[in-house]
Order: sequence, then C-alpha cells, then structure tokens
Amino acid sequence: MLKSLARRGRVVLIQLREGITFTWNELKNNKFRTFLSLLGVSIGIFTIVAIFTAIDALRSNVKKGFESLASNQVQVSKWPMMPEDENGNPITGNDGPGRGMVEYRWWDYMKRPDITINEYKYLKANSHLADDFFFSYSAGNKTIKYNRNSSGGVTIVCGTSAMDKVLKVSIDKGRMITKNEFDAGSFVCILGNDLASSLFQGENPIGKTVKINGYPLTVVGVTQKQGGSMIDIFETDKTAFTTYLAGQSLFSFREPDGELDALPKEGVSQEDFTAELIQLMRQYRRIRPGQKNNFSINQFSTLEGMIDQILGVIRTVGWIIAAFSLLIGGFGIANIMFVSVKERTKIIGIQKALGAKRYFIMTQFLAEALILAVAGALVGVLIVALILWIAPIPAEYDVHLTLGNILSGVAIASAIGILSGLLPAWSAARLNPVDAINSK
Repeated sequence: MLKSLARRGRVVLIQLREGITFTWNELKNNKFRTFLSLLGVSIGIFTIVAIFTAIDALRSNVKKGFESLASNQVQVSKWPMMPEDENGNPITGNDGPGRGMVEYRWWDYMKRPDITINEYKYLKANSHLADDFFFSYSAGNKTIKYNRNSSGGVTIVCGTSAMDKVLKVSIDKGRMITKNEFDAGSFVCILGNDLASSLFQGENPIGKTVKINGYPLTVVGVTQKQGGSMIDIFETDKTAFTTYLAGQSLFSFREPDGELDALPKEGVSQEDFTAELIQLMRQYRRIRPGQKNNFSINQFSTLEGMIDQILGVIRTVGWIIAAFSLLIGGFGIANIMFVSVKERTKIIGIQKALGAKRYFIMTQFLAEALILAVAGALVGVLIVALILWIAPIPAEYDVHLTLGNILSGVAIASAIGILSGLLPAWSAARLNPVDAINSK
C-alpha cells in the first residue's frame, strides 16, 4: 500500500516537473507573446506596490511628526485644527455626506480672545483630571549668536514647566530646564540638535552662552535628533527652548498669545478630560448657557484619524487604478493561454494518448500562466525598486520597499495568473485525444 502510494507520488512529481519544464521552454520560444503577457501584470503590480510603499512612507513620516507630542495631549487654542460645526465639534469625513468639505471660517476664529497665562494658571489650579499643563508661545524667524557664529530662521519656544512631558523633548547632552528655573524665569535654554551643531560646530555647547536679541542665555541641554517630517507639528532639531518669563524679556511681550496644552491623569478618558476643560474655560470666560465657545479643544488623535482616512482613500484609489491594469493583464494571459492551447492541440492529444492525466495537462497550462504572472510581478517590483534607488529622496524620509509589499504584489499576481489560466487549462484537459491529434 505504502509502496503503491510512493510510486504514484513519484510519478506525479516527475510529471509536474516535466510539465513545468515544457512550459518554460514554450515561454522562451515565444518571447514576444510572453512580453505582451507580462506587460499588463507588470503595470498593475507596479501600481499596487508603488502605492503601498508610498502610503507606508507617508504613514511613517506622519507618525514621526506626531512623535514630538504626547499621544494623549489635548490643546486649548484660539484656532481649531479642523473646521468646527455650530456646537464647536471638529468636522471630519465621518460626519456625514459632504461634511468633510466644510469651509475653515478663519475670519470667525480670528475674533476669538487669545489664550493667556492667566487661563493656564486657572486651569492648573482647578482641574481635577489633569496630570499637568504647559503654556507656551513661539517667536519665529529669530537669530541666535554664539561668538562669531550665528543661525537664522530659528523658532524660540518660551514655556512653563512640564515642557519635557508635553512636548516629549528628549535630551542628548546636558539636562532639561528644571522646574525652579522655569518658575524663576532663568535665562537658560535648550538647543535643537541641528541648531547646536550649526552654532558650535563640534564644540561642547553645555555651559556656553548664546545671545538672542542681545540677551545672554546659558545652554543647559541639547535635544536628541528627531529628523524631518512632512508634518512638522513641532520640529525640535531647529528650535531653541527657554523659560516663559525669560521670553517676555527677550521679545518684550506683556501678555503673549500662547498655546495651552494639557495631559490627563492616567485612566482618565479623553471625553471626560475634554468636557472638564470646556467647563473650566467657559467658567473663566463667563460664557453663558447657550452661547458658543470662543475657544477650541484640539485632540491630536482626531487629526491622526483624519490622516489615516486620507491615506485609506489613496490606497483605495490605488487599488482601483491597479485593478484595471491587472484586469487587462489577466485577460491578456487568458487570451494568450487559449492561443497556446490551440497551437499545442496535437501535442496535447499525443500526451493524452500516451496516458497523460487531466491534472498533468492542466498543470502545464496553469504553471505557464502562473510563471507569466509572477514574472510580471517581479518586473513590476523591480521597477519600483529601481525608481527608489534612482530618485533623489531626502535621507530623513523613510521610503523603502518592504518584504511585505513585495510578497503582497507577488501573491496578487499569482492569484491573477491562476484565475486567468484556469479556463484555458480546463479546456485543454478536456480535449479528446483522437480529435486533438487529427486537428488541423
């Protein structure tokens, strides 16, 4: 019994090997036909793999842009991140037909009062659900000097304590500004990694003095390098950080328009935390019941969700475009396989007359269709890899061809090849050997 099964299995393997060898020879002997079959599949797989790679790069890059902020951070701001409805809720693509295209009414938001340090103090004193608050304001396009070296176009962030928790500023050299230094308004600063390299050019910056608007500040720390992102919500590499009170002196601000960021305590839901912030802000601003909020509560998780929706739409559009190419490629493979069946009808008849089983005939044609499809997929993947190799992509952008995307492309092409070759293979397997041999 076992010997019989082993013998039968060996015969099947030999037949499969012979079928695949025969298929390979047929493909080599009909190069132009093989090229036409590959073309449609290659274009389809190229489109799919290229879009998957681009979306992965976009998602990775966007995620990097959010890495400088705490994941559960909530921002109290004059300006909403997205258009708001009449109740002050952000409008996204999930809010109903057409709601995602609502105009951003900046002229209405501009009339709102600025967020102030006093509101920061009030929320900090009265919130029961907050872990900490951070108030800051930014001065852009400033110049920092160190001896004869200077760096322009720098953003200066002046803030209160909890900067490291809210902005997730990680220190590479030196230390973080202490709470006492924040409270006292000490003239100390932390430099972004690129900024420190530009100013000090290999010299240790810790303890050195830099000047902003003529005021001396002692460098106490340098941030870890973050790298670039398409969404630079907070680009630490080219930023300098100092205390809120020192910033008032540097830029002669009496009551600057700032940003107020908050972190909830562990276990507190975003909904409860947001509701408390709204209640406290309405109390402080004495907004009567029924009146609209003249401030916004921004959640970065909402923005991330919206970006995921956009990337999902791009992926869907990519699938639709690729589907047409794959459909054309599939029809091309099927058509050429039918031609191949017609050309090899006599050979099929001889094979069947010599005892070849249906599965053997089907294996030949399915293998041919599969090899065509997989070869087309590999060509498409190779084109993507070539473009990524040649294209001048900045080093900080993480764009690379992943094994997962390659396997996805090959698997999709394999399915297309098998489906396209199934009907021609079945028609070949059902041929009558006598009729096949006598065919013209």
